[in-house]
Amino acid sequence: MSSMFGKPRASGERPPQSPLAECNVAILGCRGAGKSALTVKFLTKRFISEYDPNLEDTYASEELVDQQPVLLKVMDTADQDGPGNCERYLRWASAFLVVYSINDRKSFEGCQRYLEVLALHARGCQRRCPVLLLGNKLDMEQYRQVPAAEGMSLASRFGCLFYEVSACQDFAGVQHVFHEAVREVRRQAEQSLPVRPLFITEERPCLPVATPVTLPTRHGLASCTFNTLSTVNYKEIPSVAQAKLVTVKSSRAQSKRKAPTLTLLKGFKIF
Repeated sequence: MSSMFGKPRASGERPPQSPLAECNVAILGCRGAGKSALTVKFLTKRFISEYDPNLEDTYASEELVDQQPVLLKVMDTADQDGPGNCERYLRWASAFLVVYSINDRKSFEGCQRYLEVLALHARGCQRRCPVLLLGNKLDMEQYRQVPAAEGMSLASRFGCLFYEVSACQDFAGVQHVFHEAVREVRRQAEQSLPVRPLFITEERPCLPVATPVTLPTRHGLASCTFNTLSTVNYKEIPSVAQAKLVTVKSSRAQSKRKAPTLTLLKGFKIF
């Protein structure tokens, strides 16, 4: 029998005809860092104080990020003693959220191992997945063991973004982190698109070199000499009507704007 605080299995798949782009985010970190609390806060705007830390689940939510709909899938991992059996999320995720608790130095030291695993994976992978380092439990500031400067330094060392939030109090901050993960995935996808240069092959004879034209002095103004540009050894650029433009069509499917919908989570005890 599952615990009343257990995280339910996500039921209901996305319809095959749905045109939404997908973004898979895996949440990594040591036990007690607040991974499940962050996930539930983002999906329900509520804070869960107790849950079963041994269960791992994937949730889906339709989000509107920068006026563009996306099906955001979140894997709430349940590693017991640091990184283990990493293949299940290394191949699945398009972005990673590595979480530690600001009032627990051991969780901060543990997240460094996750960053090392992700860095090693990135070196052997053709695609680059964004990584965000997140310090959780900002509401426990009076018990802080990890200064923000250390978090920023670690993030800089591994080339990832850094945030500090409170899953207990700050929904807007938690939502911003998840949406920023989607933005980073989009930026990486745009950078990986092949660039097709625009070539203008039409050639025309060069215009003769113009001679200086001296304007007569009027109303006491000094005379000015204008030298037109010589086009010797240069090709004339075609007019707008003659230039051939290459249009790059975006592969992102167009869909009607929908209000964000949420996969219902059942079995939680909400306080």
